[in-house]
Amino acid sequence: MRTFLSLTSLLLRGFFSACCLWSAVAMAAGDGMLWKVQAGNGTVSYLFGTIHVDDPRVTTLAEPVIAALESAQSFMMEVLPSNDVSPYYMQGSLAQLLTEAELEQVYAAADFHGLPRDMALRMKPWLLSMVFDLPVSQSPYTLDVQLYLQAQRAGKAVEALETPQEHFSALESIKLEEQLQILRSVLKRSQEQKEKDFELLIQAYLSGDLDKVAALDSELTADDLPAGLWEKLRVKLLDERNVRMAERIAAAADRQPVFVAVGAAHLPGEGGVIDLLNRSGFNVSPVK
Repeated sequence: MRTFLSLTSLLLRGFFSACCLWSAVAMAAGDGMLWKVQAGNGTVSYLFGTIHVDDPRVTTLAEPVIAALESAQSFMMEVLPSNDVSPYYMQGSLAQLLTEAELEQVYAAADFHGLPRDMALRMKPWLLSMVFDLPVSQSPYTLDVQLYLQAQRAGKAVEALETPQEHFSALESIKLEEQLQILRSVLKRSQEQKEKDFELLIQAYLSGDLDKVAALDSELTADDLPAGLWEKLRVKLLDERNVRMAERIAAAADRQPVFVAVGAAHLPGEGGVIDLLNRSGFNVSPVK
């Protein structure tokens, strides 16, 4: 499901790397995605919109992003990397839930991604949908992970905007049959189409246009899902989490300079993190 490229956690790649041993462009990632967040007391923090992939075109950071990270006392991201894989496995097996034809598609996709078939059958359908909808992993280090490691190396305090339980609750709220709908929609799409859509998202991100990223993300996902299911996902994955994350960013940014990395689709529009921070008394402005 394409929307997860910018809505879900880098934990997906960390899990995939641990279990499976798994040309910068002229415009470096970060142009248009970095925002200055000034509190009423004058404290300056930064908000950076990310995309949770390992493509080298987005993991090459612009100088203003590097400088903003260096200036902060602490670093915040959606959820911290973890070795706990329990949220990813289901009770039972997909072998009892899919047709023979669908299982053959799962096996082919698992082989393509270097994922053991027995592991694929035990993974929750929402996770398998994410894995199958992405290009083959090039590295375990997504943009978010690189920022996290850089902050650690610089000795900065590292915090999460959500607990693992909060982070996964949105996905866990999706009924099994709805998860299977998402998986089936991904299985129907060709690898060529997946790669084409992925490239559209990368180019939108590199353009620095937050509204374009959010609109494309929504459009690509909504095309494949029943309207009711997409609306439910949007509320759970975006709207509800935006409120929680904005509250925690505000509390941290009132105390000290902080660098916050969060999926770009969470930032724009009414009810987005930028709007919520402005309404909380912060002055949020783009870094040119």
